Amino acid sequence: MQKYMAILSDMEERIRTGQYGPGRKLPSIREAASLYDCSRSTIIRAYAELERQHTIYAMPQSGYYVVDKRGEQWDVRECERLDFTSASPDLNIFPYLDFQHCLNKAIDTYQYHLFTYGDSQGLESFRNTLASHLASDQVFAKPDQIVVTSGVTQALMILTQMPFPNHKSVILVEQPGYDIYLRYLEMEGAPVESILRTSKGIDLDRLEKLFKHGNIKFFFTMPRYQNPLGVSYNLAERKAIVALAAKYDVYIVEDDYMGDLGSERRLHPLHSYDDAEHVIYLKSFSKIIFPGLRIGAAVVPRLLLPTFRMYKKYADSESSLLSQAALEIYIKNGMFERHKHKIVKMYASRMKAMNDALLQHNASGIVEPTLVQSGVYIALQLENSVNMDQLIRRLAGREIVVVHSKGFYLTNYASPYKFLRLSITRVHKDVISASVYTLLEEIKKANQNAGRKRL
Repeated sequence: MQKYMAILSDMEERIRTGQYGPGRKLPSIREAASLYDCSRSTIIRAYAELERQHTIYAMPQSGYYVVDKRGEQWDVRECERLDFTSASPDLNIFPYLDFQHCLNKAIDTYQYHLFTYGDSQGLESFRNTLASHLASDQVFAKPDQIVVTSGVTQALMILTQMPFPNHKSVILVEQPGYDIYLRYLEMEGAPVESILRTSKGIDLDRLEKLFKHGNIKFFFTMPRYQNPLGVSYNLAERKAIVALAAKYDVYIVEDDYMGDLGSERRLHPLHSYDDAEHVIYLKSFSKIIFPGLRIGAAVVPRLLLPTFRMYKKYADSESSLLSQAALEIYIKNGMFERHKHKIVKMYASRMKAMNDALLQHNASGIVEPTLVQSGVYIALQLENSVNMDQLIRRLAGREIVVVHSKGFYLTNYASPYKFLRLSITRVHKDVISASVYTLLEEIKKANQNAGRKRL
């Protein structure tokens, strides 16, 4: 991250956490330059950006002050309902003004292009920007390999329907796995096979047997921060999966929709190990900016590209040009990286609070949590005898809403364990410990009820 961006992120964090409280005067330009060991022009640029965001204001002959937005802040005392279900971005840190600026700039820059039909593969300048952006995450692709889609869901629909050069037909999915895609596969009547995934990973021997004998067209997987478990494949697993795909001519559809929200280094996507061009990499921006943007990107192997483009053209001639243009500007101006730094830091602090709360309140082992240090999901494994529907209702009665495991399995799949999926994106850090205590209290009661019924 550039020096200016790091300084700006630090100033925003100090303001957000109250170190520079509402109405407080900020350090002078000279003092701030000394504090950050940078030039005065860098500080002037940072203060100008904060002023443009309406975060601070300048008083002539006096200095810069923090805008008093206490009426707009999230008062945790008013959060009566604790929502552990949503993975949408925290609305309290949504970059409204930044993105509004990018939308206005996009209209000015692309005013004629926005009102014509564009390339179904995506705005060329945006794909060039995406190529550089993806390279920073070890996904190296030429712009002509990138196809812009209306979210990752559209890419999954295309890949499900189109023929593959390996002439196979079965789609392999993780169990538990991404609920929306599982429901889509069932609705389409697509031939599906499944493999169990746990906090410990997957059985690579079974995966090899399925790849070798299962007529597998592609394996759909979320290697990093999987929904719903929140876990990631380790390095050995990632390399082994890619090697098996190349060996048995099976494609991998890698959904990396949570990749931006992790703070762990060297946890690279499967695509970075793919020398045989058997990995289709899917990128989403919905979890870090906002779902309504409806912009996704698919990095497609060249052998699949003509067919994918044809299906994309007839399914949806083009994704929103305005959204593409605004996101291009948002990325090129460094705004995306700065927002990412902010949101990852916030979510990491919430995940730490979650882990600390479980360590404190789960000493007796009421639940078995997945070991997750980053991302937004964590799963709590329960006793199989627990009445899940009754538990969900009791928690809702105490203003805690959660998602249970049923929807993350194929309908006819005999799930070997039950769990609750928790998301930390909409729950303030300061209420996590108390909510986990209440959550475990209700689970303990559910365990006792299940025990009495067995007797």
